[in-house]
This record gives sequence, C-alpha cells and structure tokens, in this order.
Amino acid sequence: MCKMETMTMTCSDVTNDHHVLKQPTKVLLTLSNVLLPKEKLTSTPSMIDGLDFETEVDLRIVGCEWIQTAGMLLKLPQVAMATGQVLFQRFYYTKSFVRHPMEITAMACTCLASKVEESPRRIRDVINVYHHIRQVLNQKLISPLVLDQNYVQKKMQVIKAERRVLKELGFCVHVKHPHKLIVMYLQALGFEKHQSIMQMSWNYMNDSLQTDVFVQFYPETIACACIYLSARKLKIPLPKRPAWYSLFNSNETDIQDICRKILKLYLRPKVITEDLEKRVEESKKEYDHAKKKAKEAIVRSVVQTKAIMPNSNNGITAAIPENISLTTSNKKPIKKRSRSITPLKIKSRSKSPRYLKKSKKRKLVPTYRDYKEYKDYKNCRDYKDYKDYRGNENYKSKSRNYNYRKRY
Repeated sequence: MCKMETMTMTCSDVTNDHHVLKQPTKVLLTLSNVLLPKEKLTSTPSMIDGLDFETEVDLRIVGCEWIQTAGMLLKLPQVAMATGQVLFQRFYYTKSFVRHPMEITAMACTCLASKVEESPRRIRDVINVYHHIRQVLNQKLISPLVLDQNYVQKKMQVIKAERRVLKELGFCVHVKHPHKLIVMYLQALGFEKHQSIMQMSWNYMNDSLQTDVFVQFYPETIACACIYLSARKLKIPLPKRPAWYSLFNSNETDIQDICRKILKLYLRPKVITEDLEKRVEESKKEYDHAKKKAKEAIVRSVVQTKAIMPNSNNGITAAIPENISLTTSNKKPIKKRSRSITPLKIKSRSKSPRYLKKSKKRKLVPTYRDYKEYKDYKNCRDYKDYKDYRGNENYKSKSRNYNYRKRY
C-alpha cells in the first residue's frame, strides 16, 4: 500500500566517510500511492485461498454495511464511517477472508477509524453494538452481552486485529474523502442551491464505499462520477463543450466505470450472513486440510533425507538406523566434572569476598571489647587511643578522638 524507496550506499561512500549511518530502507507516505494496481485487484488473497469471487464481493458489502450501521449506533460522524469502510476494503486486498474473520476486522476498522477522525469510542461499546447488529440480523431476542471469558477473548482479538490492520497498511490510514469536493464542484457548476442533486450525489458517494472504487480511483474522479450519475437521474443538463469534468482532471471512461459499479450494487440480491459464514467455514476447512498435507509432506521428505545416505563405492543407497550417528570423530569423549564437594575441598575453601571485606577492619589488631576478659588490655589499640585523647586538650576538633569519647 505504501511506497517504498530504497537507499543504497556504494563502497566508495563507505570508505570516504566511516561515520555515516547506513539506512537500508525509507518509507514515504503520500496521497498519490493509495491506489492499488490491477494485478492485486484480479487475484486477491481470498481467491488464492479458494474463495470464489462472488462470495468475496458479498463479504465486502456486508462488512461495509455493518461498519455503517455500527457508526450510526455509536453516533460517529460520516467521515469516520467512510474511513472505516475504506480501511476495510484496503485490508482485504492484502489478507484473506478465510484466515481473518470479517466481523473481528470490521470491529477493528471501526475502532481505528474513530481514532483517526478524532472521535474515539471504547472497544466495549463497539463489541456491544456489533452484538446487537448480529441479533437483529438473525431475528433473535435482543439480550445484553455477558461479560465472561468469551467477551475477554473477543476483546483481545479486536485489539490484535487493529494492530494487524495498521501493520498491513503500513500505518497509512489517512483517507481523502470526496464529501467536500462534491459541494465545491456543484458550487463551481452553479448548483449550490439545488438541494436534490447535492443530496443524491452525497447518497451515491456513501453507497460507493461498499465497492472497491476508493482503491482504484482518485476522490476527484469519484466526486465527478457521483455528480454525473445524479444529473443523469434527475435529467439535469451539464456543460459538454468543453466537458465539465475535464476541469477537475477526470475522464469519461473512469467516470462511466465508477457509475457501473455503483449501479451494480443496487442490482445484487440480498445476502444472508449465515450462508456467507458457512461458505467461508468450508473454505477454511479446505485450506487447513491442504496446509496439514503440505506439512506432512515436508516432514516426510526431511525424514527420508536424514535416514537415507548415498554410498560413494557402488552408488547403492543404504538405510542407516537412527541410533547410529552419521559422523564419526577420533576425539576422546569429554568427561563431565562432578559438582559434589569432598570434605577436603570444604576445609580448603576460601571465604566469601563479603566476609573478607568485613574481616579486614578487625583482622590485624583486636579491639578493646575483645580484651575485656584478659589482663593485657593495655596493649589494645582502642585503649591506647582512649588514653591518648584524655591528655589532649583539643580532642573535640579531632573527629577520631571525639568519636572515641562518645563511645566510652
């Protein structure tokens, strides 16, 4: 989705300046690189995983409808709902519906779009709204969501899906919407007071979010297509010589292509969500089965290469048992040292460094307290210091003597 520009350094640059930091890649995010090439549109990841084209289109439509309905229930602005639908469409051109569930991704896109458009909503509110939408679609009795372990797991899935969307889109989540462009173009054409054409163009633009036109065409072309379709529907003539859309850097072929995609949206029959989920589940089972077979084939090939070794003498392959090592060495086996401590080692073991640090202070000359029981206390170091400081008149100025006075 994002444009990558690589920066390489030659050998001469490195030899000339050793202090230059090497930057292998640089990500450049612009509004001109948000359109997908035609190669990605024809072969999507969902089609590669075995999902048919019609089912994928229905899943895209249902996911965008859920995001629009959830945004209305959460009282989000229309710009936030449009951003969520565009992010949803972009994401599923890089990932598959088979591997990533549609409902969790729709919740993540709703949360992310609310943050991007500066109207954030709590994840708990988003999950409650989608739970309510599913109950209404399945015509079940509306009941509140129970805050149990399933709720905690779903919340963690939404958080992880939001991070995955950011990662796959390269954090390029800015979307330029044609809402303001429609108003500006109609003002330039002199229809600023014509409410019907402005409202109809706005409605067509909101419905086009359920298609893939926002990943194929620029917003200026989409705005011109919505005005073109509304004028045809209301039978309002627009300038032809020169063509009015040429002033806004658009051509007629792109405009007609967008109009066809919007009109096809109204001709599609209503889809049942449970049937779509069953088809996705079947495709997922087939994908898991194929993945398991591929893993078994890889493991089997690895075991065969380890167990079979070619003989260089006669070219006949010989099977080697697993308990015999393939490589032989002339080196003697290394004996492991026993960690058990003998009584001799215990006697000759040195003291710990911490004990040595403490013993340095009292090791050379014993103190006065150690000689209390003996008669030769006059040879004690502390006793001599105590005797010396009594005859000194300025003992208070000497810190050492003063400390001995305090002690005794």
